[in-house]
Amino acid sequence: MAVAKVTEIISSSKKSFDDAIEEGIKRADKTLDNIKGAWIKEQKVVVEEGKITEYRVAMNVTFILKG
Repeated sequence: MAVAKVTEIISSSKKSFDDAIEEGIKRADKTLDNIKGAWIKEQKVVVEEGKITEYRVAMNVTFILKG
């Protein structure tokens, strides 16, 4: 039987939401083993002088605990 854990992470990118998601998962993979999925809870942008300067995502990452 597998046991999973969920942790929330927030990541950002100057390029896009997709890039923020990929960068967040890539970084999480450095410290979390057995990542199996992610749920994007929230997307948000930072606007300066009428232009989007940063894309941010909050996500729940699911990983299987080693037993």
